[in-house]
Amino acid sequence: MRRKASLILLAFAVFFAALSPLLRWYAFPRLAKIPAGQYQDMVLEAKDATLLDYGTMQARKVPKVTVVQTIKGNVEASDRIEKTAGRDVVVWDTLSYVQGPDGKMVSKLPERYIFDAHTQDPVHATGESVDGDPVTREGIEFKWPFQTEKRDYEYFDAQTRTSAPIHYKGTQDFRGVKVYYFEQTIPWTKVAFPKVMPVQGITPESVAKTGTTRWYTTVRKFWVEPVTGAPVYGEEIHKEELRGGTLLGGRDKVTAFAGHVKMREDYIEHTVALVKSNRTLVLLMTSYLPWGFLVLGVALLSLSLYLEARGHRPGDPAPTRAVEPEPVNA
Repeated sequence: MRRKASLILLAFAVFFAALSPLLRWYAFPRLAKIPAGQYQDMVLEAKDATLLDYGTMQARKVPKVTVVQTIKGNVEASDRIEKTAGRDVVVWDTLSYVQGPDGKMVSKLPERYIFDAHTQDPVHATGESVDGDPVTREGIEFKWPFQTEKRDYEYFDAQTRTSAPIHYKGTQDFRGVKVYYFEQTIPWTKVAFPKVMPVQGITPESVAKTGTTRWYTTVRKFWVEPVTGAPVYGEEIHKEELRGGTLLGGRDKVTAFAGHVKMREDYIEHTVALVKSNRTLVLLMTSYLPWGFLVLGVALLSLSLYLEARGHRPGDPAPTRAVEPEPVNA
């Protein structure tokens, strides 16, 4: 019985020891992915901001500018692209909607972001766009890869339609979560006017005829939970200017928007709680279960060897054979 039990334990030990690396290095890269139908929204605010009054073409201080960002997974589009891409694809239709203190629209910027569900690498397909203009993204946007590394990444900037490095600046603690802090600076760059302007009757084409151009710069900051690759918090020091042309009445430039945009407190709390929950799920496949299976395999192996050794102890007496009585001669 000991011999049989030790062999069974040895088989289980080999099974769990082999399952440990398979789960981490084979199963996890294939199972961990962004769901195609994900939906999320976020509200950011810039208090004491500067905003252009298009009626007077004068910059004025306002108590608050609100930015509402929404991300909606387009399942139908992802299914269609997957047929030709040959891999799991996520299509995000996103919108960044900016409104002034009176609730009126300042600007809106729609995007279609197409990327690999597992690695977050961009997938170039028909429909990839910013504000209706076709683009070819390089690098990441919105989310970092699972198992984020302590290094710089290429990050796509929707205003300039280009990618630039976003630099790893160090590891920090953000409300009880270990995060990697990243920062990107976009220098003053001439950018396109939004397709939808805040004043009725004004179009990008009509503004272009005046010779006025739009310029933009930002310092983008993200605090990223490295296991999930999800930002738990973000900020932007954002500035926009109109320069030159007859629209400014002889002035060289005027501030269109300037503010320190920060995530609203209730959305910070929700995001931190969500990321903590998702982090536990990822750690199950990358750490808890692989290490648990490895420890279990070693324990079963030790028990198997112990039982095998007990079955061959030299001190055990040899079995004796019963001696039959000899017949008695009469």
